[in-house]
Amino acid sequence: MFSRRGGDIWGRRGGGGVGGQRPLKHGMKGMAARLSVALIVLVICTLSLFSTIGVTRPSNRVEVVDVNKLWRSSNPGGWRPSSAPRSYWPPPPKENNGFLRVRCNGGLNQQRSAICNAVVAARIMNATLVLPELDTNSFWRDESGFPGIYDVEHFIEALRYDIHIVRSLPEVSSKGKTKKMKSYQIRPPRDAPLSWYTTFALEKMKEHRAIYLTPFSHRLAEDIDAPELQRLRCRVNYHALRFKPHIMKLSTEIVDKLRSQGHFMSIHLRFEMDMLAFAGCVDIFTPKEQKILIKYRKENFAEKELVYRERRLIGKCPLTPEEVGLILRSMGFDNTTRIYIAAGELFGGDRFMKPFRTMFPHLENHSTVGPSEKLEENARGLVGSAVDYMVCLLSDIFMPTYDGPSNFANNLLGHRLYYGFRTTIQPNRKALAPIFMDREEGRAADFEDRIRQVMFNSKFGGPHKRVHPESFYTNSWPECFCQMSPKDPADKCPPDNIMETLDGQLQNEESDDLDPSNMSNKSNNSASRSTGD
Repeated sequence: MFSRRGGDIWGRRGGGGVGGQRPLKHGMKGMAARLSVALIVLVICTLSLFSTIGVTRPSNRVEVVDVNKLWRSSNPGGWRPSSAPRSYWPPPPKENNGFLRVRCNGGLNQQRSAICNAVVAARIMNATLVLPELDTNSFWRDESGFPGIYDVEHFIEALRYDIHIVRSLPEVSSKGKTKKMKSYQIRPPRDAPLSWYTTFALEKMKEHRAIYLTPFSHRLAEDIDAPELQRLRCRVNYHALRFKPHIMKLSTEIVDKLRSQGHFMSIHLRFEMDMLAFAGCVDIFTPKEQKILIKYRKENFAEKELVYRERRLIGKCPLTPEEVGLILRSMGFDNTTRIYIAAGELFGGDRFMKPFRTMFPHLENHSTVGPSEKLEENARGLVGSAVDYMVCLLSDIFMPTYDGPSNFANNLLGHRLYYGFRTTIQPNRKALAPIFMDREEGRAADFEDRIRQVMFNSKFGGPHKRVHPESFYTNSWPECFCQMSPKDPADKCPPDNIMETLDGQLQNEESDDLDPSNMSNKSNNSASRSTGD
């Protein structure tokens, strides 16, 4: 197509056809004039092209970033974390529509987001939340449960302005016998809208007095047009959900030991069997290891044809430990950098860690620091994951190596943002993949420069607009942040006495409940107050 079109153009310029001939003298002058014009146009276009390249994308210049500055938190831009209500937020009425039970499945952080959703569901349904159940079978096979991981008293107290919480369903009397209230079991739809809870689920609750939602992972839509409910999620996630004192103490001891020798970085090294099998990235392993991963995938995930090279090019493969080391070294971190590794059992053995350890020998995990006997006792299951979570939260820099479906990384990114815009390094695996593949195929020219071009084009944990598919739990800005002098009134920080205001409303509610004349009014108004906005 292109060659034929080119012939037509040149044909028209030649005069086209018999009778288009001109005397040679005039033809030569015309040709010289045309060549002069063409030469001038070519020079102008060339200068314009180089000028454009120089402005938008220098071909051999890399932005210089002082990595020492990354040890400090990112610029907050006048924002600060705030999840307190900014509009009228009535306390939970004594009279409500029933009890809500939920079973939170998955790992620690998947359960954590489910707990946040359960509190929101209880609020909009005007229900009493039964202390959430943590699944003991699907992930860790850990029977610690909510009371074994979280501070129950603090959880109930912190949410007293939002919902009522009980440890278990009450007992009821029937035919002279006392037995525990039964709950009606429902499987909620994935990412259900608020309306599902205020219609179908609420109807069943009123009918049975108690409902049991199971499983409860990702059962409430993240993007809801209700800023106060989003702030309630943040109050649960970043204030009410506090680990038990022994977990906090253990985490603090590890952080203190690491920080006694200077700054330290934490890395969530997601190079584990379940994630590798899920991603379909098996080609770098031995035939025996590939069989293990393929078998695990068939048993746990939907069948799908996955091509390793294609998966890698679109950024779906977790970074290898060696790739993590090459990224850090290219950015300018030296071999004295102290690194805490948060990870389960790495797949493929020590051969994958050896290159990383050669580049960065000061590697630690929760089994190599702190009081070893306590860590040995607590390093497994949900408790071990909780310790890793706290150490990563408190570290100077956090780097996830796979933040796709990783709830651990996603929640930490959001928590560190809320905790004061603490620095995060987020590798763009899709942009990095061709650079690593070129290196593996012998094309390593400008390797570190190309890595820096990708890595220094990052936010490093500062405030930024949430863009799909970024999760609310990864980035709760702007709903859970405020400014003292905002351009938009919706971003204004609540008054300093907000807690006193909420406490006064709660005391008034309790006082009103003692007045018999108010009982009928409360019953009539309970439905209209259940949304909380």
